[in-house]
Amino acid sequence: MIKNRTNTGKPTDDFIRIQDLWGMFIPKWYWFATSLFVALATASLYLLSTPNVYSRTAAILIKDDSKNNSPASAMNEFADMGIFKSNTNINNELLTLKSPTLMTEVVKRLGLNEIYTIRRGLKRIELYKSSPILVTYLFDNKKSVSFDIEVGAQNKFYLSNFIVAGEETGERFEGIIGDSIQTSAGTLAISLTSQYENFFTGSTIQYSKEPADMVADSYTQKLWAELGNEDATIINLSIDDASVQKAEDILNTLIEVYNEKWIQDKNQIAVSTSRFIGERLGVIENELGHVDENISSYKSEHLLPDVQAASNLYMSQSAENKKEIQALTNQLTTAQYIRRELNSKEMNQPLPTNSGIANVNIESQIGEYNKIVLDRNRLIANSSEKNPLVKDLGNSMQSMKRTILQSVDNLIVSLNTQIRSIRQQEVATTQQLASNPSQAKYLLSVERQQKVKEELYLYLLQKREENELSQAFTAYNTRVITAPRGSALPTAPNKKNILLVAFALGLLVPAVIIFMQENMNTKVRGKKDLENLSVPYLGEIPLYSNNKKKKNKSQEKTIVVEEGNRNIINEAFRVLRSNVDFMKNKNTDQKVFVITSFNPGSGKSFFSVNIATSFAIKGKKVLVIDGDLRHGAISAYVGSPKKGLSDYLG
Repeated sequence: MIKNRTNTGKPTDDFIRIQDLWGMFIPKWYWFATSLFVALATASLYLLSTPNVYSRTAAILIKDDSKNNSPASAMNEFADMGIFKSNTNINNELLTLKSPTLMTEVVKRLGLNEIYTIRRGLKRIELYKSSPILVTYLFDNKKSVSFDIEVGAQNKFYLSNFIVAGEETGERFEGIIGDSIQTSAGTLAISLTSQYENFFTGSTIQYSKEPADMVADSYTQKLWAELGNEDATIINLSIDDASVQKAEDILNTLIEVYNEKWIQDKNQIAVSTSRFIGERLGVIENELGHVDENISSYKSEHLLPDVQAASNLYMSQSAENKKEIQALTNQLTTAQYIRRELNSKEMNQPLPTNSGIANVNIESQIGEYNKIVLDRNRLIANSSEKNPLVKDLGNSMQSMKRTILQSVDNLIVSLNTQIRSIRQQEVATTQQLASNPSQAKYLLSVERQQKVKEELYLYLLQKREENELSQAFTAYNTRVITAPRGSALPTAPNKKNILLVAFALGLLVPAVIIFMQENMNTKVRGKKDLENLSVPYLGEIPLYSNNKKKKNKSQEKTIVVEEGNRNIINEAFRVLRSNVDFMKNKNTDQKVFVITSFNPGSGKSFFSVNIATSFAIKGKKVLVIDGDLRHGAISAYVGSPKKGLSDYLG
């Protein structure tokens, strides 16, 4: 036997040549054709069944509170109003625009939670503001519901495919347009709209309704909002939807709702001030009526003439004192009322401003306190009282409240001291008029109260008008820089990218499958399949095919090796013969080798006879033994098909 004396073959690189891949893919070109057809057909079906999505963008400018016509800025025009100023926090406004609360109001105003769709080809198109029919519930229905509506001849309609709260009910109804029908989703009525003239009778419309908050959450996720520039207060808003008109309506309505909510928040201070002034006017009006009645009754009872002339001397001396007492009394009354308000107000209520206290420090503190109250209320509306920011603002409110109370107490003490001092001066002046009748003294006292209350009453009337004027000055917090607009071309689905991906997958999938099959195939089909093995490689014989028509099987057994023939197969056997000679160990007598294969019909007999012939042509004596006792085939090559190894051994 010939022993393998060659070195173990070195592993070859795993580099894959383009020629190798081409050789793998070309025989299975139909795989690629089928895969491309399926991929492109699937992509086309997806494009035909998916509605186009359009994008719309708007830009708004958030105004600065200190520069716009808000209640605070309007009141700042009056020197004695003392309203605080605040600067808009652009990040807070950005989060407010994306809050579900605003979007829920938008959904309710536009009716976005009720959808009418109709099939056009493979697509289902939404009939936004163009539905030929309208579904109306007699009672508010908060369940999710969907069903099909078909309008027939003679104003008849048919309802089917009811799904209520995610469950099919199997209900079917028939009725006349305008009639109410009792269903599991509630009592509803079907009516026609102005779009019905363009509607084809017999077409089916699918109606669906979802809770407004669920739909709002969906649109909130679709809404995109960001700052246009870090140094500016411009916010860009964008939303994608299958309906261009719906996308524009959502952005416009969102801006409108935001402005309304902002004005409501800003007017809380003015409303609180108006309520305070109204309460004080009612009290003073009642007190003033009693004083007027007392003066009239006293004069009628005592038949007193006009005592003004008799009191000219006293009045001239005490005029300045009365003026000061009057001003101080007004401030004292207002300060005492503010103190009561501080002790009774809840944390979520702002304090009244424009109170008339001639103390800039206290008015400023009240303004800052009201600002914190509004900020805290806004945070609570979008979160909860457990929010750390809410707790911090609450602590700040308590601290400021104590500070304001202390300032008001100090002011009250100071006013009382001044009033006592001036009244002592008044007493000294009054003693100089001891000779005046007691009635005059009484009237002077009562008239003094009357005048104080009259001036206070007029003062509050003036402030009420100013407060109403400030509310009328309140303007929107935003200015639309760019109205909702966008391209007329859809942003999705991207036909070019989808077809390109489908084309790539159509080529990639069969290529990967073929490549994996080739790598998992363990058959030996050529020299390359043996390069990574340790067995020596002797050569390869090309496939031989005899195209001549054969009359019997014996003629099919042909010896192709011929002396002097230089064709490909003869050269292959000569190379193989040389390699076998090279492998033999010259120091040993190696003359026998075995030829075998894994499977029958692999060409062992053909190879054995022709390699033996090749050695014989070289002058070697060759004996070929067919060891297959059951299916011997070599005998047919030498014209003795019925004699073989078993005959010799027998």
